[in-house]
Amino acid sequence: MRRTVVIGGGASGLAASIAAAGKGADVTLVEQKELVGKKILSTGNGRCNLTNLAMSPEYYRGGNPDTVETLLHTFGTEDTVRFFRKLGIITKARGTYLYPKNDQASSVREALALGIARLQVETYLQTKVEKVSFSKGKFDIYIKKNGKEQRLEADRLILAAGGKASPGLGSDGSGYQLAKSLGHTITPVFPALVQLTSDDPAFRKLAGVRSDAKIVLMSDGADVCADQGEIQFTDYGLSGIPVFQVSRFAAEGLREGKPVSVILDFLPEMQETEICALFREKQKDWSDNTAEEFLRGIFHRKLVNVLLTRAHIRWSQKVENFSEEDFAGLACLCKKFEVKITGTRSFDQAQVCAGGVSLEEIDPLTMESLKCPGLYITGELLDVDGMCGGYNLQWAWATGHIAGEAAAL
Repeated sequence: MRRTVVIGGGASGLAASIAAAGKGADVTLVEQKELVGKKILSTGNGRCNLTNLAMSPEYYRGGNPDTVETLLHTFGTEDTVRFFRKLGIITKARGTYLYPKNDQASSVREALALGIARLQVETYLQTKVEKVSFSKGKFDIYIKKNGKEQRLEADRLILAAGGKASPGLGSDGSGYQLAKSLGHTITPVFPALVQLTSDDPAFRKLAGVRSDAKIVLMSDGADVCADQGEIQFTDYGLSGIPVFQVSRFAAEGLREGKPVSVILDFLPEMQETEICALFREKQKDWSDNTAEEFLRGIFHRKLVNVLLTRAHIRWSQKVENFSEEDFAGLACLCKKFEVKITGTRSFDQAQVCAGGVSLEEIDPLTMESLKCPGLYITGELLDVDGMCGGYNLQWAWATGHIAGEAAAL
């Protein structure tokens, strides 16, 4: 019987443990937090967006698309649904997003924990892996629990220790050093699915405002990517799902020393000419009102004041005195509100991170290392990160399950 040790009791580590034990392997799981799957509790705002019906390599960044496609074909959305059905979790859809029927991330964590218990996976909690070595086809894993050191032996080792995002939930980046010690190169790691920061003084006035808008990320003057939805203004910058979706490229551009900014379009459903026509039409009935009052029916009061200031229009100016140039300037600003980005929030606030072990060093059919036989690497340790929408959890289930089954052979 294969002796398999899994380092990391997060999503991919639990999937790997269940898959390996289900195939008859003798599995030991090592987790440094006080319970397995702790990070799962915070996913999907506590509802756990398990996966997505719209599954394609285009929703992932960092890895070779062909390799990502191979992985998703091997273990895709339907496989995830079947995997959780066997664990007692029934899913439901909101659009293309899949959640547990009861909308409770805690039930997903509990189902996975019960799954490893039923399969008699030996579990070490609050245990730190200090070092790993490989010699003559065997792994030695040196752990520390309650101040006492211990050595575990394994025929197969699955590294599922997570990245550096949300370190308080267990992902402290220690897995990168373990992978490096076993021969892997680590590409630079940086936050993804994270808030963006700016030193623009307007944000002190806009804090707390939410606005539907399109966001376009600019890096070194070129359009990189875009998304649309509810943007949240904070005192430090921007938040919200559309911001998270483009943040990876902002972090990458800033790391490379490029100037990064975002263009906000507050009326993406309208052209500038249509906005000007709307303003002219509204001017007839609002001629005796102030500029501030004129825009309140369209935008949040705080945003109105910032837009007028940027357009060099006095808040108290009468609408009847608006010129065509005023309307054109405002319309342009509504479509192209540019914000210079100075950084991202830290790994503490990031949902996932980019960078890590390159897929070029992994066999995508088994997740086995091409540098160290018998080593398997999964989840966020790999240089692949997904968009919001269950894509990162799907990556965790897929890579973990593939690795677990392969390690048991």
